[in-house]
This record gives sequence, C-alpha cells and structure tokens, in this order.
Amino acid sequence: MSWDDTTRCQHNRDHLRYPGDLTDREWLIIEPFIPAARSGGRPRKTDMREVVNAILFLASGGCPWRMLPKDFPPLSTVQRYFYDWRDGGLWQTINHLLVMAARELEGREASPTAGVIPSRRLHANACRALDSQSVKTTESGGICGYDAGKKIKGRKRHIITDTVGFLLFVLVHTANIQDRDGAPDLIKAIRFQYPWLRHLFADGGYAGAKLRGALLGYGKWTIEIIKRSDDVSGFVVLPRRWVVERTFAWLGRCRRLAKDWEKSIESSTAWVQIASIRMLTRRIARHCSQ
Repeated sequence: MSWDDTTRCQHNRDHLRYPGDLTDREWLIIEPFIPAARSGGRPRKTDMREVVNAILFLASGGCPWRMLPKDFPPLSTVQRYFYDWRDGGLWQTINHLLVMAARELEGREASPTAGVIPSRRLHANACRALDSQSVKTTESGGICGYDAGKKIKGRKRHIITDTVGFLLFVLVHTANIQDRDGAPDLIKAIRFQYPWLRHLFADGGYAGAKLRGALLGYGKWTIEIIKRSDDVSGFVVLPRRWVVERTFAWLGRCRRLAKDWEKSIESSTAWVQIASIRMLTRRIARHCSQ
C-alpha cells in the first residue's frame, strides 16, 4: 500500500474524540457480537460502544487502567466487561469471525488451508522477536521462564497467521519452552476452529522430527521450513516469513503490546486478540466504504 493522499484520507481519524474510538461503520461490525443484557434485574444503562471504545483506548495508548479518561464509563465497569468477555472467550470468537469475513473480502475461502507459525519472546528485561526487536516489560509478575538459547527470561507469544497475515490464534507461555515444543499445543488448539488448515510455513526453530512426532494422531499436517540461505548476505525477504513479521508490525501499533504488562496469561492473550480485532475491524470498514 502506497502512502498517498487517498490512503491518508482513508486512515485519518482526526474527526474522532480519540483516535482509538470506533467509527459508526466500525461499530456496526462489532455491535452484533456484544452480548445482550441479562434478563431480570435493573435495565442496562451502560453504553456498550463506550465500553469497547475504552478498551480500544487502553490497547492503542498502552496506558494503565487507572489512567482511563473520565469521559468513558467507570473503570470498574470497563474492567468487569473486559474480564467477563475474556473468560467467556468472546475476544477469540470475534477475531475468528472477523478473520473469515476479511478473507472473503480478499476473494479467498473463509477458512484457510495454510498458515504461518513463528514465535515472539517477551521477557523480564527485553523482548526479542525473529526480527531482533527488543523492548522492556514490567515487574507485574506472573509466570515466566528462561530461554537458554536466547538468554531471555520471560514469556513467549506463539501465533499462527494465514498467508495474508491475519491472526488465527495466539498462545502465550513461558520462554523456556522451545518453539518446537510449544507448537503442538498451538496446533492442537486450533485444529477444530480451522478444520481445513493442514499446511504450515515455519522457520528453522521448528525443524526436525520432534514436532512432526508430537503431531501424530492430530490429523495429517505438512510443515514447510523456510530457511535463510547461508550464501546470501544482507537483508533478504524470505517467502512467507515476511507475512508474519508484518502481522507483528500490525499488532505492535497497539502500545499495550509494546511490553507484557499483564500478570495473567489470559489477559496477555486477550490483548493480542483485541489488537487483531482492532486491525480487522478497520480493514473491513474501509473495504465496505469503497
């Protein structure tokens, strides 16, 4: 995508109260997924669009919960909905359905047949991705481990994307779990959501018979390892590998993900899903406005 006057206009959000707020078209996409109010008791008075806007504000700006501006619903209300939707799997469901909708708008089948699987490590003092991106994180606590190969203490984000770069699934675990050991849990978790997904592009960290052996009994999978040639010097764009790096760049536009602020793995996972939903919602809304 070239950055010209047309695309600048499409991405401009100066007319909104905050850049992270949903436009009317984006809210029409998200609104059907919001659970209805429970029957009985007092009627719901909270503006659900404002609740979603507040969560997107936190994701985009990366600020703490207590710095949520006062023109949003009360902090306790926003937190209650965030945790309820996290524990109920709503964020994953929304992302799943938006991925299928976005794929159809791209002229593809709703359910992918091939995916790309990398990993990103988040650690107590810095973060190192496959493209050597490093950031610091907080002392909020939670589980972490030490990756002896990378000399990193902390967590690792495992994601699977389709060949367009849309996030299919994310699994967060300790950094001491090697890529090929964490991948089976990720693949087992996703195989029922995307039943036709059977081919994976992966980097050299997933090479060897260990991963293939762990997947026995979980369907017929083919894993294609994309490696950098030793004969090439300098920067070279590798087939398929650049797709997932672009996905990390998309997710990284949410400053909440610049560091792993969360104590629980569940919250860490939810914020990655929210970042993906944010990107997909804007993409679908722009496409529908053309």
